[in-house]
Amino acid sequence: MSEPRTKSVVPGQPREKIEACGAAKRLTGFTTVAAALAVLVAGVTVAVYAQDKYSLISPDGIAFADFKGYEDWAVVSSARQDEILKVIVANPKMITAYKAGIPVNGRTFPEGSMIVKLQWKQKKSTEAQFAVDVPDFFTQAFVMEKDSKRFPKTAGWGYAVFNYDPASEKFTPEAKSRSDCGNACHTAVKAKDYIFHPYEKR
Repeated sequence: MSEPRTKSVVPGQPREKIEACGAAKRLTGFTTVAAALAVLVAGVTVAVYAQDKYSLISPDGIAFADFKGYEDWAVVSSARQDEILKVIVANPKMITAYKAGIPVNGRTFPEGSMIVKLQWKQKKSTEAQFAVDVPDFFTQAFVMEKDSKRFPKTAGWGYAVFNYDPASEKFTPEAKSRSDCGNACHTAVKAKDYIFHPYEKR
């Protein structure tokens, strides 16, 4: 006697085909969930990675975002203290003003001029065949922007400091840095529109 054959769930459709179809649906569902999870993880990763330094604001309201793109601004000059190397950069508007002779010609920098002093802890090079100091790790961005309406008490210049911690790879606004934090020092160069560094020859 032959064994009874199991009837298909759907007449005329083999069980194998039905099971394969179910598996495909389960796989599709899994893929959809996995894709959604991947998007969520990517979003979280971006949110975590984006310590977005440009979201930072100094105690007196100077936004780091005002200086967005400073990483690629032209170099104005450089300076060195005992343990700190400094590179001074400026936005295109200020570079144009420098090239037009400001402030040597007695005129002042236009509104919207921005300058950033980038600072590195320095060290002795172990590779060069002569004595030379090179950057060790980044420590700070000291920023200035010209906005006479916002900073009328300091000749139109606003100042802020954003410190950088190499261990966490994050910037933080200097809590003690007020918008006039640099004015006391920069008053010494009032005749040069409060800017120490000239646009150096190159």
